[in-house]
Amino acid sequence: MPSALINGKEIGQSIRNDLTKRIEYLNEQGISPGLAVILVGDNAASKVYVSNKQKTCEELGIYSQLITFDANLSEHELITTIESLNADPAIDGILVQLPLPKQIDESNVLSAILPSKDVDGFHPINIGKMMLGQDTFLPCTPYGVMKLLEYSEVELSGKHAVVIGRSHIVGKPMGQLLLQKDATVTYVHSKTPNLKEITLQADVLVVAVGKAKLITSDYIKDGAVVIDVGMNRDENNRLCGDVDFESVKEKASYITPVPGGVGPMTITMLMENTVQSAENELRQDKRSENR
Repeated sequence: MPSALINGKEIGQSIRNDLTKRIEYLNEQGISPGLAVILVGDNAASKVYVSNKQKTCEELGIYSQLITFDANLSEHELITTIESLNADPAIDGILVQLPLPKQIDESNVLSAILPSKDVDGFHPINIGKMMLGQDTFLPCTPYGVMKLLEYSEVELSGKHAVVIGRSHIVGKPMGQLLLQKDATVTYVHSKTPNLKEITLQADVLVVAVGKAKLITSDYIKDGAVVIDVGMNRDENNRLCGDVDFESVKEKASYITPVPGGVGPMTITMLMENTVQSAENELRQDKRSENR
């Protein structure tokens, strides 16, 4: 039986509808959520991502500030800009679009963002809180995957979840979030010798490696839930994921398409984190008033 489609556009829109109401309430309290996005260089994909983020901010009524720099920008200049945004009360969230030019140390830059404004969820403090299961900003793509599973009513407790990929952005945090929902989690990656043997055990398979159509139907068991985080181009230059959708959809119980699956959720959860940051500010203001 063909699998049920997990529609990221529809689920993302449902979350955005809720965000609109929360933003309206913040506006009534005199707070306008603000997001600053820093783009260094002229990476074509990064420009598309940034444009989509700005468009979504506009649709939701979030103040958006785009700061662009040439690719020869120094690390010191970038961190100085971040420090000024840290101190700007109009900005609730700061996002530095990755990747950065080679002369800039990514870890130094991400650590310079105030944890309270780190809406991408990459600051070491926020990553540490996530590992401990504490309230914090979660990395947007794994957070979006968890929302897809939640809205689709996929049971995770006691299930075997396999994550293909170990990046700091998706793979590592993805496994931790699944673990917090009581799944048994296995990571596999490029050095795993028996990849297929492990993926065939997966009740939930999350694929985030950046290799077009790597996972075919013989890698999954009947009824598995398959989440495709990949975004690639196939031999005909069409968008595709890391999963061979046409073959896998005949075996999976649920599957995300590419495009229209995880992609829309990443930006949606960025907006969620930005609004959450503004709400945190409101709570702090009210606490100060009551002292």
